[in-house]
Amino acid sequence: THCISSAASDVYKRQVITTAMCIASTFSLSSFSAVVVEKNSERPIESNTENVIEKDIEKITVEGAATANESPVGTFNSPISNLEYDPRVDLQSRNMAEAQADVTIRGGIFENTGFSVGSATLIDPQTGHYVAEMPIAPEMLSAPAILTGVDNSLYGANSSVGSVAFKWRPIQTAGSVSLGMGNNNFNMQRIHNAVSWSVDDSSQWKAGIEGEYSRSESDGTIDNGDHQFERASGRIQLLSDSSQTDLFFGYQQKFFGWPNLYTPFNVNETEDLETRLLIFNHLQQYAQESTFEVSAYYRQQNDHYVFSRENPESFQAFHETKVKSVAASGRHGLTEKLALNYAVQFTADEIESTSLENNFTSRDYYKVSLVPEYAIALKDNEHITFRAGGAYDDTNRDDSSISLISDVVWHKINPDNSARTVNLSYSEATQVAGYTAIGGSTSSGLFRSNDTLERETSKNLELGLSLDEATWRVDSAVFYRWDNELTDWTYSFDSTSARVANPVDIETIGFEFIAITRMENADFVTSYTYLDKSEDYGDENIDASFYALNYPPHRFTLGVIWYPGEALELRVDNEWRKQEKNLLRNGDDKAFFTHITLTYAPPQVEGLELVLAVDNMWDESFEEIPGTPGRSDQLSATASYYW
Repeated sequence: THCISSAASDVYKRQVITTAMCIASTFSLSSFSAVVVEKNSERPIESNTENVIEKDIEKITVEGAATANESPVGTFNSPISNLEYDPRVDLQSRNMAEAQADVTIRGGIFENTGFSVGSATLIDPQTGHYVAEMPIAPEMLSAPAILTGVDNSLYGANSSVGSVAFKWRPIQTAGSVSLGMGNNNFNMQRIHNAVSWSVDDSSQWKAGIEGEYSRSESDGTIDNGDHQFERASGRIQLLSDSSQTDLFFGYQQKFFGWPNLYTPFNVNETEDLETRLLIFNHLQQYAQESTFEVSAYYRQQNDHYVFSRENPESFQAFHETKVKSVAASGRHGLTEKLALNYAVQFTADEIESTSLENNFTSRDYYKVSLVPEYAIALKDNEHITFRAGGAYDDTNRDDSSISLISDVVWHKINPDNSARTVNLSYSEATQVAGYTAIGGSTSSGLFRSNDTLERETSKNLELGLSLDEATWRVDSAVFYRWDNELTDWTYSFDSTSARVANPVDIETIGFEFIAITRMENADFVTSYTYLDKSEDYGDENIDASFYALNYPPHRFTLGVIWYPGEALELRVDNEWRKQEKNLLRNGDDKAFFTHITLTYAPPQVEGLELVLAVDNMWDESFEEIPGTPGRSDQLSATASYYW
């Protein structure tokens, strides 16, 4: 009832829509375990096997699971929750991940990371700080697939290093209500419901409607770290054996504060964000091994930033961005051995801002990727896939660029159903700077722009190995990346500004190792990543980097899911890191974080779950962003009822 592609990157582009149809699986070289969603339940059962579990299953989705925990401790769940414990990314948060978080991949910066839903990459023209503002209930989305190298070059847009990609889940009849409370005067309320039904008593067509409302507030884990969040989202869906169509609308309002949120001047800053998102998505299977997906969205983001909450008139800024985009991607099988992978996206944005000084307030983006694929069968259950093509990027304000995309993948399935995969790839990607970096004042202000910034380019050479057994899986990769004209935000002790946008050339060597194993009553996922950088700013007056040189040369993660009994479940995520030294960082360059969740499902009340959770258990004060205070510990107790 589900299909496994020969090439790891192809697997990402297919997602199982029903038990009778295989459109995509997000199981790839960077995926670690499968998730099987039971009938009438939104809670996943995790498994590391690609075989279908014999249960009363209505629809099946196979996804990657890189962390033990699924929900945050200090607010309601969002698409980026718990990414800080995901070994594939480095999440650097202000206040908490759901407040404002910079998601970086393989030592890049937040501006290099894209977020996509369906075929479309969501763009925030003001700054990459806000690309993760997606007012979508996590029940509606697949687990995130982390795209790097060839996959990012092919499917990403204006994201030169990596992308966090989501797909739309089929709607299932299910629902839940949750109430939570904790220290720091934290409280949370949430309701979610979804209904799916057959159309005209037909087994081929189903319709569905899904909605949720969530809110939370707290005084914060440190002084002046309070938050008030609210989200409402809903969608309608039409589903068949060969297609899935979704129409979605979401609204989100977030207020949060934090000392030194963006500046190193020891002030209590605040931010008020309001996001509206409308998305249409259609996924279609046709012919043999052929699919296409069309996505269109409209996104409006309003931001009110206050430098000092005690003296708001000293400096504040208002921004309103609007983005319209249409995108398509797919795979067209030409013959049994030959196929064409493609992606295209057109995006138009505009911004109204009190901090921009020139007429550079709108831009059109164009990207087209074409990558032919040729497969050669070596012997039974063993073959090599070659892909070679390119991407064309352009805007109405910047020079165009052509990027090379290529890889070769060897894949073998053994008689015992174990698998071996080796891939070698070379890929290029490119992007342009956001308006905050290029369109503001170049001589004054807190955040100083640079109107000489050029198109950024990234080149990635990579060798990967994947071993997949019945009860364990190992993924590993070594890569070398050249980033040219990368836009970084820097600081000089002689400057009165908080940050200045500057270009930098960086060469990065990296190694990743991730392993997952399943035992009789426990699952484990562990990882180690190594990064080494050499940089050239061409300017001796730069004393510190907020982002490009804020990375961990060494990082370990360990996630454990333990089932001590039928009614109990313990989930633990751990992260240890050794951060690169930075003149702006206060405190230690080493950190150890732990997130623990204990769940009790009383057998007397079917559908009831009681959860005790703690994040930052050891009260680690590590500054994830240099000069910005780290979060303290957060405890919570949540009662949820599922139907």
